Amino acid sequence: SDWRWRDVLGGFVFVWQKKPVLGAISLDLFAVLFGGVVGLLPAYADEVLHVGPMGLGFMRAAPGVGAAIVAFWLGIRPIQRHAGTWMFGGVALFGICMITVGLSASLWLSIAALVFAGAGDMVSVFVRGMLVQLETPDAIRGRVSAVNSMFIGASNELGQFRAGVVGEWIGTLPSMIWGGVCTLAVVGSYLGLFPQLRKLDRFPEPVH
Repeated sequence: SDWRWRDVLGGFVFVWQKKPVLGAISLDLFAVLFGGVVGLLPAYADEVLHVGPMGLGFMRAAPGVGAAIVAFWLGIRPIQRHAGTWMFGGVALFGICMITVGLSASLWLSIAALVFAGAGDMVSVFVRGMLVQLETPDAIRGRVSAVNSMFIGASNELGQFRAGVVGEWIGTLPSMIWGGVCTLAVVGSYLGLFPQLRKLDRFPEPVH
């Protein structure tokens, strides 16, 4: 029984002990938890921008467009150096874009900010994915990937819940701005908490 529990919890134990992996996974979790605004876009489109379903559709599609463009670019020119800097930069860009959306009264500025938010998020996703795969031994890779997937799924759902609750308390725009500020605060704190991730240059060789 003890062996089975150790086997089940092996992914969590490995992530906790491997600080660069822990930092990469949890940085993305908190960024999306605080910075996610997709759940607020219908209210934002109606109450602030006064645009209909088409405008909302453009905004909902914008992060995916930015992410797809960056994914295509990374497929051709993957990150080779300064991986940690790229990751922190991507998350910081995401937070700045959320603040921009919260301050914007223009549909096209909001769409542009959401495109860049998707681009920044894709950069952090790329670095995190590479780290998780390369730092994890073959024997435990499935369990660590499951932990990573659980963190991503939880952060997306909880992020929309957070945005909705805070939006009800303080308003749609303050919720967006507050979320972006919190995302930048997380980036700043992680720069000090995870120096190994901050200083990461080249990706490590695969662990077997």
